[in-house]
Amino acid sequence: MTLLIPGRFNGPDTSGNGGYVAGLLAATLGPGPVTVSLRRPPPLDTPMDVATADGRSVAQDADGAIAEARIAAAEEELPRVHAVDLSAARAAAERFPGHVSHPFPRCFVCGSARDRGDGLRLFSGPLDDGRSACVWHVEPDVAGQAEFVWAALDCPGAWTAHDKMPMVLGSITGLVSALPEPDEDCVVLGEFLGTERRKVWTATTAYGSDGRELGRAHATWIRI
Repeated sequence: MTLLIPGRFNGPDTSGNGGYVAGLLAATLGPGPVTVSLRRPPPLDTPMDVATADGRSVAQDADGAIAEARIAAAEEELPRVHAVDLSAARAAAERFPGHVSHPFPRCFVCGSARDRGDGLRLFSGPLDDGRSACVWHVEPDVAGQAEFVWAALDCPGAWTAHDKMPMVLGSITGLVSALPEPDEDCVVLGEFLGTERRKVWTATTAYGSDGRELGRAHATWIRI
């Protein structure tokens, strides 16, 4: 099979959003927690060959592996960031650091230069306890698709460590447990877990408007 990332779904201007790419590749391994590692920036509008065998999928081109997915450990090993209500998430979003300075303003997930209906516009701002939160208004064209939950679990993690920007996603372990409805207002939480040299670790959890968990993830970021 092949994998192609349409230009709309960028992170940095010339490569795919890491969470979205991870979600598409994770889908080749079925339900359950999956770890996806990005070896190189995923190209846009360019077919990548995908080979799947023995609980592992690799997206590649003539130069070798671009992204690799493997079945991960059990669900309980993924940290959960506890929920806040919608009003608290809206207030946090008003403090989104990316409104002042953004390394990738055209990012599909968190880009401040994307219009509603074009990007997810997840503007994750700090809570009083050091976590971050934002509201995800789910447009009908992205509802019901697991790769967009993966995308929503991506950037809100990075913004918990915005003082270490710019960063790109190195790897993400994620689990999608439910899908959002069209026009649902969901809440996505992020938590900073630690850093060492160029690496930054974060956790994210997404909740539906009724409090059900949509998914959670643990990510490793690489400072650039």
